[in-house]
Amino acid sequence: MSGEEAPAQQQKSEEQKQETKATEEPKPETKEETAPAADASAAPEATEKPPEEEVFTYRALVLSGYGGYDKVKLQVKKGMPTLKNGEVLVRVKACGLNFSDLLGRQGLYDRLPSPPVTPGMECSGVIEALGEEVTDRKVGDKVLVLNRCGLWQEVVSVPASHTFIMPEEMSFEEAAAIPVNYITAYMMLFDFGNLRPNQSVLVHMAAGGVGIAATQLCKTVQDVTVFGTASASKHEAINQGGVTHTIDYRTQDYVSEVRKISPKGLDIILDPLGGSDTHKAFNLLKPMGKLITYGTANMLTGQKKNLLAVAKTWYNQFSTNAGSLIHANKSVCGFHLGYLDGEYELISQVVAKLLELYSQGKIKPRVDSTYHFEQVGDAMRRMQERNNIGKVILLPEPKKEEEKKEEKKEEEKKEEKTDEKKEEKNEEPKTEEDKKEGN
Repeated sequence: MSGEEAPAQQQKSEEQKQETKATEEPKPETKEETAPAADASAAPEATEKPPEEEVFTYRALVLSGYGGYDKVKLQVKKGMPTLKNGEVLVRVKACGLNFSDLLGRQGLYDRLPSPPVTPGMECSGVIEALGEEVTDRKVGDKVLVLNRCGLWQEVVSVPASHTFIMPEEMSFEEAAAIPVNYITAYMMLFDFGNLRPNQSVLVHMAAGGVGIAATQLCKTVQDVTVFGTASASKHEAINQGGVTHTIDYRTQDYVSEVRKISPKGLDIILDPLGGSDTHKAFNLLKPMGKLITYGTANMLTGQKKNLLAVAKTWYNQFSTNAGSLIHANKSVCGFHLGYLDGEYELISQVVAKLLELYSQGKIKPRVDSTYHFEQVGDAMRRMQERNNIGKVILLPEPKKEEEKKEEKKEEEKKEEKTDEKKEEKNEEPKTEEDKKEGN
C-alpha cells in the first residue's frame, strides 16, 4: 500500500463511520416527534376558547331624527350604565309621556339634546345599585325620578338627588305621572299664582296631565272656581274631577263664555297655548290677576313640524312692557320646568308637599292608558290628537305574547268590519222590480 493510498482509506473509513452514526441518530428525532403525540388528547383543550361572558343588554327608546312618530325607535343597548359618585341605578317600571316629548320629536324643544338621544323626563322604578357617597338611598327603594332627559329605557343611572321615595300605596304608573305634571301645576298655582280661597282659575287643556293636576290642586283650596276647556266628549270626566264650568273650545269662544259667568274676569290663567291665546288671556284677567304662560301647544298641529303654525305662533306671541303692566295692575309669569333642572332643593320641597297631599287622598294621578315601548308611536298619536283624559304611560317591559294575540284579533275584527262597510257601500240599491220579484 503506498503512502498516498493510506490517507484515502482512512478518509473512507471515517465517512463510513459518519454514515453509520447518521443512520443511528434518527432515534432521538423519533422521541421528539412522539412526545407531542402522547399529549394529543390535551391539544384540543389548549385550542378551546374560554366561554364568553354574557353582555348586559337593556331596551331603550331613541329619537333618531326629527319628524313623525316613526322617528322614535326601540333599540337594544349593550353594557351596564356606569355609576358616578352620588348616582343610583334604577330598574325602570313606568315612564311618563309629556307634551314636551312631542315637541322634542319635531325639534321644537330646546332642552332635549340633538338626536340620537333617549327622551323621557320622568319615570318610576326600583333602585338596584348605589354609587359612592350615596347615603340616603338603599337597594330596593321604590322611587319616582325627574331628569332632563334619558329616562325612556329599562335601566337608568341618575343622581340620587333626582329620585324621590314613593309612598307605599302608590303604583308605579301613578308615580310616573307625578313629577312633570304635578310639579308644574303646583309651582304655577302656588309659587307664582299665590292661589287663595274664593278665587277663579282658567285651566286650558283641562283633560290633559297638567290640566287634571291643576284642577285637583285647585280643589285643595276652599271655594276656588275652575273654568276648564276641553272637547265636549271629555266634559263629564273633567266635571267629576273638579272643573266647575266646562267650555268646548272647538265650538265655543272661551273668552265670551267666561265673561258670561265672571264679567270682571279671572284671578289666575294657566296658558299652555301661546300665540294669540296669550293676548286673550291677558285681557281676561281681573285687576291684580296673574297670567302664567308655560307652553306653545298651538305650534303642534300635526305629526311633523308645521312651519306655518310655528311662524304664526311666534308672530302672534304676547309682548308687553313695565308701563303697561303698571297701568293694568296685572302680572305675567313664565314657567319652564326644564330650566329648573339645577334647582333640586326647590324641586324636592315641592315633591315632598305633593307626596303628602297624595297620602292624604287630596290628589291622585289619573292614568289614561299604558303602552309598551314597542307601541310608543300609538302612545304619541293618542296624546297629540288630544284623545287622552289624564296621563299616558310607557312600560319598558316587553309586550306579552297573549297581548300580541289579542291585539291581532282586534285588528282582524276591525278589518272585517271595514270590509263589510265597503261591501255595503258597493252594493247596488234594489229597484222596485227587484223587490217585487224577491231579489
